[in-house]
Amino acid sequence: MRKPVEQGKPVRRRGDELERAILDAVWGELVEHGYDRLTMDGVAARARTSKPVLYRRWPNRPALVIAALGRNAPDFQEPPDTGELRADMLLFMRSLLHRFDDLPGEAVHAFLVDLLRDPELRARFTGSLTSGGPVNTLETMLRRAAGRGEINPDRITPRVVSLPLDLLRDAFLTGGTVAPDRVVEEILDEVVLPLLRAPSEG
Repeated sequence: MRKPVEQGKPVRRRGDELERAILDAVWGELVEHGYDRLTMDGVAARARTSKPVLYRRWPNRPALVIAALGRNAPDFQEPPDTGELRADMLLFMRSLLHRFDDLPGEAVHAFLVDLLRDPELRARFTGSLTSGGPVNTLETMLRRAAGRGEINPDRITPRVVSLPLDLLRDAFLTGGTVAPDRVVEEILDEVVLPLLRAPSEG
């Protein structure tokens, strides 16, 4: 049976400092207890705040967990630039998957079960993987590669730019974190890079 976290004296914090404390607490709860046993009470106790503070920012447990997972996503202020597209994409996509490495497998799989049965949660999570920063990072890498003559610039369309992330998302949802490096290599070598190098039609 889970041992409850003792609620210490609440600490007055605001803004970014409070949010960091809460998301640190979420990650700690995931590592220690797993997704199934993570509760808003436990997070509030670990963060030394109150449940109403949590609910003012996140409507439920899944939204709170997604925020914590997103905070642990790679943050490339400058996209990887090794001079070779395959190496850049490997570095970036592996970092997306490896942010889950310090979580117990049971926590990841329990979260996946909820993803598969809850359309709203799934939409939130997949949006966090495939929108905004990651897409912009990939597009920057692709345009650099096109400038070096590695790929066909005509192939850089919104659909193609999001394709590596779409495939990575589907691999994660169906297979969890099993053999992520091999999966990333297959996505790049069998699908994405051949498409980007293909000549334009006509």
